[in-house]
Amino acid sequence: MCIDKSAAFRLEEGIPLVVPEVNGERALEHSGVIANPNCCTIPLTMVLAPLHDAAGLRSVRVATYQSVSGAGSQAIEDLRAEEPDDHLLRMDWEFDGVEYDEEVKLREEARKILELPELPVSATCVRVPVVVGHAEAVWIETKEQLTPSDAERVLSEAPGLRLQKAPTHGHAIGSDDVFVGRVRSDPTVENGLVLFLVCDNLRKGAALNAIQIAELLVGASLPS
Repeated sequence: MCIDKSAAFRLEEGIPLVVPEVNGERALEHSGVIANPNCCTIPLTMVLAPLHDAAGLRSVRVATYQSVSGAGSQAIEDLRAEEPDDHLLRMDWEFDGVEYDEEVKLREEARKILELPELPVSATCVRVPVVVGHAEAVWIETKEQLTPSDAERVLSEAPGLRLQKAPTHGHAIGSDDVFVGRVRSDPTVENGLVLFLVCDNLRKGAALNAIQIAELLVGASLPS
């Protein structure tokens, strides 16, 4: 049994791509390999899934602000060696002339986890000069009307999420939860919502999610 944290198996047909709070039951359908999703897909789908259950998703737009730790230890050392005035935004992913592969991954992995293969998802990804902590601004259009207060109630009841009026990196670092807030109406579309989320990408964006998958498997194998 392998829980793979690379991108090698995530979009392979027949390989479960699992966020335990969203589609944990899929982990039990493995044939030897379970894929751990991208560090931005995990918190995004944790927020989208309960909103989809409540009102249906029509479209999603997301801008990510990803810390350099997602690019590895050398990227952290490079950032620490820079003077503050030299800090730059980075797009250190492969580029096909239209999209970075990180943007493609975010769209296709979200569709697979949510089991919404035709869901319109538009993503813009950038890496910011922060050591740890990924943030995402998310614009959502739902099929049915969902007020900001209704959305906050739904999100507050969802596992792994913590509602915060204005979530920041300071809330997320060292926490296993995904912090979500700034929930408001988007007047540019029908049934539009806007929100902001932050998580510790070295925890729920990476290691913790894989551990939770393992715990699911162990729990399923124990006698009742």
